[in-house]
Amino acid sequence: MNRRTVIKQLGKALPATFLSKKLSAISAISLNIGEKIIDGPFAPTWESLAQFKTPEWYRDAKFGIWAHWGPQCQPENGDWYAREMYMEGNHHYNFHLKKYGHPSKFGFKDVINDWKAEQWNPEELLSLYRRAGAKYFVALANHHDNMDLYDSKYQPEWNSVKMGPKRDLISGWAKAARNQGLHFGVSVHAAHAWSWMETAQRADTEGPYAGVPYDGKLRKSEGKSKWWNGLDPQALYAQDHPLSENSLDNSMIHRQWNWGNGVCPPTRAYCEKFYNRTIDLINRYDPDLVYFDDTALPLWPVSDAGLRIAAHYYNRSIKNRNKLDVVINGKILNEEQRKCMVWDIERGQSNSIEPSSWQTDTCIGGWHYDRNIYEKHGYKSAQTIIQTLVDIVSKNGNLLLSIPVRGNGSIDEDERNIVEEIGQWMRVNGESIYGTRPWIVYGEGPSLENAVPLNAQGFNEGKGRPFEATDIRFTTKGEVLYATVLKWPENGEVKIGSLAGSSNLEPREIRKVELLGDAGELFFERSSTALKIVLPERHSLSSYAVALKITMATS
Repeated sequence: MNRRTVIKQLGKALPATFLSKKLSAISAISLNIGEKIIDGPFAPTWESLAQFKTPEWYRDAKFGIWAHWGPQCQPENGDWYAREMYMEGNHHYNFHLKKYGHPSKFGFKDVINDWKAEQWNPEELLSLYRRAGAKYFVALANHHDNMDLYDSKYQPEWNSVKMGPKRDLISGWAKAARNQGLHFGVSVHAAHAWSWMETAQRADTEGPYAGVPYDGKLRKSEGKSKWWNGLDPQALYAQDHPLSENSLDNSMIHRQWNWGNGVCPPTRAYCEKFYNRTIDLINRYDPDLVYFDDTALPLWPVSDAGLRIAAHYYNRSIKNRNKLDVVINGKILNEEQRKCMVWDIERGQSNSIEPSSWQTDTCIGGWHYDRNIYEKHGYKSAQTIIQTLVDIVSKNGNLLLSIPVRGNGSIDEDERNIVEEIGQWMRVNGESIYGTRPWIVYGEGPSLENAVPLNAQGFNEGKGRPFEATDIRFTTKGEVLYATVLKWPENGEVKIGSLAGSSNLEPREIRKVELLGDAGELFFERSSTALKIVLPERHSLSSYAVALKITMATS
C-alpha cells in the first residue's frame, strides 16, 4: 500500500464502536508514516499496561505546581475562552465583542496572534515554586484549543515557536524546572479539540451579524491579504467535519467527553496526528510525567492512539533510564485502568486511603487566568491549600496545584503571597508530607462523617464540612507517626482517640511527642479514651495544620 493510499484511508471517519483490537492493523500501517513505538515489555493494551508501578520519586514528592498557561490566558477572562467566545450571549462572547470585535472577524486564531508572553520568566517562577515546596512542576503543552506550546513537528503552523510568543515554551519550562531540581511534566488536552471547538462553526442567531459564520470553517485559501496568509485555520480548529448530535446544546460536550452519546467520530487522520504530536512531545522533552485531560487515555475507545502513546512512554523510560521512572495521569478510571497509570481527580479528593498512588489536581482560581478573581481577591487561601494537601497525603495522594499565569507570563501579587505562605508552612512541616505513607486510618474528626462523594472527574472539592480542631490526619515514616491537627484548638489541647490506650491501631508505647518547628518535647498523657497532648503558645503559621511528630518506642 503506497503513502497516498494510506493517507486517503486515514481520512475516513472511524465508526464510533471501532475499538483498539480492530485498530491494531491500521496502527501498523500508520506507523510507517509517523512516529514509531519503542519496543519493550509494554504493549498497547490495558492488560499489558497493568504492569505499571508508580515510581518512588512520585510517591515521595506529594506536591507539584502546574502552569495551566496558554493563549486562552491572553484575554485574562477565565477558563474555556476559546470555546465559549463562540457561544452567543455567553460572558466570554460578550467580553470578546467589547475587547476584540465579532468572532467572524476576530477569532481565536487572532487571539493567538495577540499573545506575546512578554514578561515570562520561567527561571524566576520555578525558583519561587521550589521555595514553596513543590517537588515537581507541570506545564501545559496544549489545551483543547489545539495550539502546541512547543516546537511541534506535527503542528508546524500553530505552535508557540511560529506564532504568538515565538518561543519554545515547553523547552523554557523544562530547563528552568531541571535547574531547580524539580521533576518535569507536561499536560496534554488537545485530543478533544475536534468536538470542543465545534462552537466555532456557529453564527449569531440575532442582531446585526445574524447568520454570519464565525471563523471556524475558514480555509487556507481565504487568508489572502490577511495576517494569517499562508496558514490553514483548519489545522488549528479541526472543524472540517459535521457537527456532533445536539451540538448547539452547550452542555453536550460533557456528556460526549468519552467519545459517545452522538459525538461526531474523529477521523483516523485526526487520531494519528494527535498520536504523532504527543510522541514527538515526549521524545523531544523527556518529561517525567504526562497528564492527560481525558477519560482513561486520549481518544479511547474510538482509537488506540492513547494506548500506543502509553506503551511507548513506558518502554522509552525503561530503555533510556533503565527503569520505569515516569508517570501518566488519567481521569475517570475503572479498577483495571487504575493499575495502568496514576488516577487523577479534578477539583476533588478521595474519601478513603487508596491502595495505589493518586492525585488531586486543582487551582487557586480559574484554570486560565481570570482578572475578575484577582480583582475580587477571590483566590483560595494558603490555609485551604495546606489543609487540602494534608488531607490528600493522608489518603496516599499527591496534590498538583495550578497557579494561574497572566497572558504576559507573570503571576499577580496575590498569587505570589499565597505561594510564599505555602512555602513558609512547608519549610517547617514538610517532613510530615514528603516521603510519608498512609497510616492504618487516614484520620478522625467530624469531617469524616460529612464526606461528599465524587462526581464524574471529581468535583467534590469544598462541599464538605469545614475542618475543625478535632479533625486530624495521619501519615507515617519509619517509627514516626505524624498527626496533623487541621485547626488550632482554642484550649491548647489535642485529643487523639485513634491513639487511646484501648485502641488496637497502635499498640506500641509512645516515646515522645514534638511540635514541628518548636524546640522541645510536649507533655502528653495516654488514657483509655485518647492521647492528650498539651500545645505550647500558638505560632502564626500554626493556626491551621498543626503537625505533631509522635515517635514510637522500638520493640
